[in-house]
Amino acid sequence: MATVQAVLRKKRNAQNLFPIAIRIIKDRRASFISIGQYIDQKYWDEKNRRVRKSHPNSSRINHLILTKLTQANDKLLEAEINEDVISASHIRENVKGTNKLDFFGVAELHLENLQNAEKYRQYQTQKGRIEKFKKFTGQNILHFKEITVFLLKNFESYILNQEKRKPRTAVNYMILIRKIFNLAISEGITERTSYPFGKGKIQIRIPESEKIGLSIEEVKKMENARGLTEAQQHAVNVWLTSFYFAGIRVSDVLQLKWSDFKDGRLQYRMNKNQKLVSLKVPKKAQLLIDQYADLSSNKDNLIFPYLKGTDFNNVKETLVRVRTVTRTLNRRLQLVSNHLKINKKLSMHIARHTFGNISGDKIPIQMLQKLYRHSSITTTVAYQASFMKKDTDDALDRVVNF
Repeated sequence: MATVQAVLRKKRNAQNLFPIAIRIIKDRRASFISIGQYIDQKYWDEKNRRVRKSHPNSSRINHLILTKLTQANDKLLEAEINEDVISASHIRENVKGTNKLDFFGVAELHLENLQNAEKYRQYQTQKGRIEKFKKFTGQNILHFKEITVFLLKNFESYILNQEKRKPRTAVNYMILIRKIFNLAISEGITERTSYPFGKGKIQIRIPESEKIGLSIEEVKKMENARGLTEAQQHAVNVWLTSFYFAGIRVSDVLQLKWSDFKDGRLQYRMNKNQKLVSLKVPKKAQLLIDQYADLSSNKDNLIFPYLKGTDFNNVKETLVRVRTVTRTLNRRLQLVSNHLKINKKLSMHIARHTFGNISGDKIPIQMLQKLYRHSSITTTVAYQASFMKKDTDDALDRVVNF
């Protein structure tokens, strides 16, 4: 006697989501077939062994569960009719071998997992990359064995030469394709024998990116700017706030509330990784923020009103609003740059690079790690490498100045 059931397995992934699987028990031995979907435990209906309707993709996932259950039961029934001796693992392999997904099918599962984890920024970016790859291949169905080294090199050349994109962009495409390929291998959808990545094949090397920050003199121009429009001055104030707090990200600056400032310190939780940050409020920052104090008597109100009315519990809405405001700020900052004759592309992100550029070799790397809120000091060393030039400059002088 064999049983086939849908279950939520207990081994969670990095996003604290749990995999849905089909469990086959025969002759007291269990085997599992992953359906490639991960959900929060609260969405699993244990009694009915299905995804609750409150999940945004419940219908599609439940249909997938039903399909896999039907396939497994069909294999069991077929074996009983033919009086075959068949194990749970044999049934698993037979089911996994039917209706295998192609590359774009697995890509769709990957995108759904990002949506379920509310990683909307990654979802939007990676969806665009997958669509670009699909357009390049000219195929709606692409089997994994068709993704050859030759195809990927041609695609890389297309991104670099036809699209005129930077090498780092081409690398990002390759990383995504590799990720989907690895997902397919881990789910038993394809074999590693057709893997196009690795030694002698496609090797992914992340190129060093040039980080350009403003100099002290250029920041002073920003601080003392005259002749700006009101909108441009507000954009400068947001930029300076980011810089004064060691280059905090624009999404965090725009969501700062008066309640985040306590006893001369800024205390907030980063949106990117939910780390708790506590920084002293520099005098320059306090003077700037005080300019907005008369706009609000409510401690829960935003410092800068750009995101007023946004439902911050709606991750997708917040992401869209932040992106729209950031584009607006960047356009205004570039006008400021032209007005002040700063010969660099001025944007919100360059505030972080500017802090790195000015800190240079002045601050111990361990302290910079704390200020940047990096989890690993290796990340800080890699980030700061573009700005730490004193040792190499001194070494060069010692050799050539004779």
